[in-house]
Amino acid sequence: MLKTAVIPFIVGAGLLASAPFAHAASNLVFCSEGSPAGFDPALYTSGTDFDASAETIFNRLSQFERGGTAVIPGLATSWDISEDALTYTFHLREGVKFHTTDYFKPSREFNADDVLFTFNRMIDKNMPFRKAYPTEFPYFTDMGMDENITNIEKLDDHTVRFTLKTVDAAFIQNMAMSFASIQSAEYAAQLLKQGKAADINQKPIGTGPFVFNRYQKDAQIRYKGNKDYWNPDDVKIDNLIFAITTDASVRMQKLKKNECQVSVYPRPADLKPLKEDKKLQMPDQAGFNLGYIAYNVTHEPLGNLKVRQALDMAVNKQSIIEAVYQGAGQLAVNAMPPTQWSYDTSIKDAGYNVEEAKKLLKEAGVKEGTEITLWAMPVQRPYNPNAKLMAEMLQSDWAKVGIKAKIVSYEWGEYLKRAKAGETDAMLIGWSGDNGDPDNWLGTLYGCDAVNGNNFSKWCDKDYDQLIKTAKATPDQAKRTELYKQAQVRLKEQVPITPIAHSTVYQPMSAKVTDFKISPFGLNSFYGVGVKD
Repeated sequence: MLKTAVIPFIVGAGLLASAPFAHAASNLVFCSEGSPAGFDPALYTSGTDFDASAETIFNRLSQFERGGTAVIPGLATSWDISEDALTYTFHLREGVKFHTTDYFKPSREFNADDVLFTFNRMIDKNMPFRKAYPTEFPYFTDMGMDENITNIEKLDDHTVRFTLKTVDAAFIQNMAMSFASIQSAEYAAQLLKQGKAADINQKPIGTGPFVFNRYQKDAQIRYKGNKDYWNPDDVKIDNLIFAITTDASVRMQKLKKNECQVSVYPRPADLKPLKEDKKLQMPDQAGFNLGYIAYNVTHEPLGNLKVRQALDMAVNKQSIIEAVYQGAGQLAVNAMPPTQWSYDTSIKDAGYNVEEAKKLLKEAGVKEGTEITLWAMPVQRPYNPNAKLMAEMLQSDWAKVGIKAKIVSYEWGEYLKRAKAGETDAMLIGWSGDNGDPDNWLGTLYGCDAVNGNNFSKWCDKDYDQLIKTAKATPDQAKRTELYKQAQVRLKEQVPITPIAHSTVYQPMSAKVTDFKISPFGLNSFYGVGVKD
C-alpha cells in the first residue's frame, strides 16, 4: 500500500531509445510508485505487491468484475454452497494453461491439484514445500482462514470441495482476493526437486493475462501478453512494462511526455494542470479507503484509554484535510468508509478540543514533554497523498497538548515489517478495501486474529472481537449489519485509531488508453486495457 527517498528513473530515456514501446499500439508503460517485495501474492498485503503479481500473472477461483465489487467466475466457472453454508464445491474451468517461460514448461493444464497445493501450502506448515520455503501468509491467517478451512478435497480433476468449521459469509469474496491466487503444483514440485523453493517468489508462474519476463529492482518489471490466455479478449497488450518511479512529480512529467501511458497517485497540487492537458484523461471515483493513525496499545502511555482519547481530540483533522488532500479528501469519522454497507451513520467524532485533551492527559498522569514516536509512511497512497506533511502537522498538534512526537520513517517494506513486529508508538497507515465486505475492515484491521498482521494498534478487545466473529458467521445481511454497527460503536469508544480521511481516487493516463477501469480496491489491472495508435 505505501518510501521517502526519491530514486531517479534510471531506465527512462535509454529504455525508450532501445525499444520504442511507449509509442506502439500493443505496448503499455505503467508508472508505478514502488518496487514489489516479491511475486507470490499470498505472502503480502500491499497493493504494490498485488499490482505486480496478482493483477498481472495470476488468477483466482472467483474474481471481481473490472472496476467493481461484484464477484464473477474466474478459474472456477461456478460453485455450489451447501444449505448449512459450510461446504463450497468449485467447478473448475477446463483448458486453462499455465505460463511457459525459459524456467518452466508445463506438461498439463490447470486442474484440482493446483488448487489443493495453493491452499494446503497456507494451511499445513509440515507440507514439504512449506518446510523447504518457510513463509507466513498474513492475509490468510489475519482472516482466520487457516483455522476455518477444515478440509479441501479433490472430487475429480475439475471439482474441488472446501469444508469450513464455521460459516464465513464473505468466503466467495475472500477467494477473489489477491492472496488466493492459484499457483502451479507442477512448478512447485519442480522447484522442490531442484532445491529452489524460494524461486516461487522471484520467478512466478501463473495462469494470468501477462507472463513475467524480468525484474530490475527500483527500475522496471517487464511482462509479455499471454497469447494462450483462457479469455483472449482480455489481452490487448503485447508488452506491459512497470516503470518504477517513486517521485510523484517525475511520474507526472513522464506521463506528459508519453514515456508512460498510465500513472498512479498524483499530488493534489498536480490535479488541475493534469485535467487541463488535452493529451491526458483523468477518470476519478469516490475512494473506498481510509487514512488513519494507529496507536500501539502495547506501548505506554498509549495503553491508557484517556491518552488515546486526548491524542484523538488534539488532531485538527480539517486543517490536515485542507493541506494534505487539497480538496480531494472527506473527513473520516468511522473505522471504514461510508460507502461500505453496514456503516454506522450515528457515530460522531469527539471533535477537536485542545483544552479537553490537556485535561485527559493530566488525569492519565502524563507529564508535559512526554515523547512518543510517530511513524510516517514513505510512499504516496490514495488514502494519504503526503504522509510526511501529515506527520509534521500532527507533531505540531500534539505539541500543543504537551506531547513531543519524533517522526520516524523507513523504506516501505521495512516500514510494514517493523510495524507488524510492534516497534511503533503511533503510526500513519491506511487501507483500500479488498472485497466489499465489512469484515475486510473490521476484522482484517482491528480484530484479535490480525494483531500480528494488519492490526497495527495491537488492540484486542474481546467484546469487539465477539461481535465481528458472530457477524462473519451470520449469513443474514440485516443481522450482520446490526452486529457490525455495535462493533463500530465499541471501536470508537476504545480509540485504537484516529480516522483522518477518505480520499477521491484519480487515475491520470494518456488519452490513447482504452477501457481502463479504476478499481475500488486501489489496485491497477491491465487485462482488457488497450492503447490506441
